[in-house]
Amino acid sequence: MNKSCGVEFCNLELRFDRRQIQNLIRDLIQEGYSLYWSETDEHFLASIRSGRKLVKLRFHRVHNCYKLVGNYLIKDEKLSELIEKLINDSRGHAVVKRFKDRQIVIENIMFGEIIRLVEVSGMEHRIIYQKKPYVTVEDVIQAFQSKRAEERAAVLRYELDYELSLLHEAIVTENEQQKELSRTKLEQLRVEMLQLEL
Repeated sequence: MNKSCGVEFCNLELRFDRRQIQNLIRDLIQEGYSLYWSETDEHFLASIRSGRKLVKLRFHRVHNCYKLVGNYLIKDEKLSELIEKLINDSRGHAVVKRFKDRQIVIENIMFGEIIRLVEVSGMEHRIIYQKKPYVTVEDVIQAFQSKRAEERAAVLRYELDYELSLLHEAIVTENEQQKELSRTKLEQLRVEMLQLEL
């Protein structure tokens, strides 16, 4: 039987509100972890004692929420389970590497859901699971019925008319800078019209 050697959480990107961080601290205390935390205008730092190791989770303040980013190697099984629950609950993104005696299992997680599972043994690797893109008949029907292109086309015509009037005014007043700006904008609008196949 393989002995677990730890879990590495890479490329974490989780977003929280203050209540979720308070719930995490509560769960850690209930599980018997010794921890302390500090807060500045930019960061919330939670330091968790796990055996002889100190794990520091750094939450960056972004507007009204917090963002946990970075890489963390966790050798405590209970703590790694709490972080996995955190990824799932916050519908976050991460690459989770589970190290065992002679193999690594890598989970790619997006929006709290495993999208790819790979097992690496020495030089060999095999894909255990990979989520396939899923498009339903309803998605196709909705794409055909979408009015976004038609709505954008109507706005695009107004933008073209306005930009042409600006170009005309720039030609009359011999404003070279405005002429160049209008020509550039008109070229962009032309490309967009071609993409919409008007």
